[in-house]
Amino acid sequence: MSSNTRTEAAPDPLTSDLIGSGVEGGLGDQVQAWWQRVRSGDMGALPAVGGLVVLSILFSILSPFFLTERNFANLLNQAATLVVLGMALVFVLLLGEIDLSAGVTGGVGMALFVVMASQGVPWALALAIGFGFGFLIGALIGFFVARVGIPSFVVTLGLFLGLQGLALVVIGPGGLFRVEVPELIALQNGNLPVWAGWAMLVVIIAVSAGMSFWDRARRVRAGVPNRDISLVFIKLGVIAVLGGAVVFILNQDRGQGPIAVQGVPNVVPIVLVILWIGTFVLDRTQFGRYIYAIGGNAEAARRSGVKVRWIKWWAFVICSSLAVFSALLSVSRVGSVDATVGRDIVLSGVAAAVVGGVSLFGGRGRLMHAAIGALVIAVITNGLGLLNLPAGINLLVTGGVLILAATVDALSRIRSGGVRL
Repeated sequence: MSSNTRTEAAPDPLTSDLIGSGVEGGLGDQVQAWWQRVRSGDMGALPAVGGLVVLSILFSILSPFFLTERNFANLLNQAATLVVLGMALVFVLLLGEIDLSAGVTGGVGMALFVVMASQGVPWALALAIGFGFGFLIGALIGFFVARVGIPSFVVTLGLFLGLQGLALVVIGPGGLFRVEVPELIALQNGNLPVWAGWAMLVVIIAVSAGMSFWDRARRVRAGVPNRDISLVFIKLGVIAVLGGAVVFILNQDRGQGPIAVQGVPNVVPIVLVILWIGTFVLDRTQFGRYIYAIGGNAEAARRSGVKVRWIKWWAFVICSSLAVFSALLSVSRVGSVDATVGRDIVLSGVAAAVVGGVSLFGGRGRLMHAAIGALVIAVITNGLGLLNLPAGINLLVTGGVLILAATVDALSRIRSGGVRL
């Protein structure tokens, strides 16, 4: 899926947060510049956000249980696995590549972990071996794609088939192992104390404010046009209002018995930390800039001195390693591992990234886009489940949303001056 056609340039970390990149002036000028970018086809995650709002309103009307505290917490737990896998795939999709084996890589990593742990190996060591397997598979894919020159579609399709066989060998046909590690089970089945949810929100606001003012100071030192200060306070206000609403809802008692069940699910801060670290890497490091540059035009990046092979190798390593963590969240939620873990989720991960606004042609997209796309797919699955509709309807709707998102991506490239493929 590699492409040398022109796409959006890599976002400079000094200007990536500008609504109107390179535009000075007041709030009105910034909003106008943003609107011009939208009209030119650079919509980012805007369609996905709109779809998320529409779907939420629709399902809240069709099912009285959709907006309950219990279902909201359940939705976040359901989405966590797909959010992490979608973010993992962003690293290779930005290069114009793909990894069809990410899901089964995570499944085999978890299979190795649970089998070794059941044989007396300390669970921390067994888990490290599982992650090491993910690193190894990513390194193998990176070698064949970046060094040998085999298309990533072919390499990862072969591994997608082969690793399913390896999972059967490790676990055995029809085998199932329960996860008996309370610390890992708590990842998806435990909740933060009520006070910790509010503390988490305060930390998020403080970090966001610190990064925003740090970026402003760097832009001033670099002589780069700065955005209006009011945008910083608007962003912080939105985070405070939406985050406060989420924490308040999750802190309500959603138990059905005498024991109170309340608090933000443990998996929420874990996913947020991964999102923040990954976004920092892509937006504010040289490695991230090179990924966008290669996705925009690999040959131009190579001639500029970028070590294209090395960057691709590391992108696949990161993708496979995060895929193992995604599988860990899935295993934590169900409490067991079998030979089918990760087999069906990888295409949903690609769908999540594309629905969120990550371009299949490379060079455009962010981790937040994949997270929003994953939430869209999770809302579809959750809402249709509450309506007791057949699983086939879920696949039909998700497939339709994916085709629509890919169409929007292609049309936006044409409107922004991209080459029609």
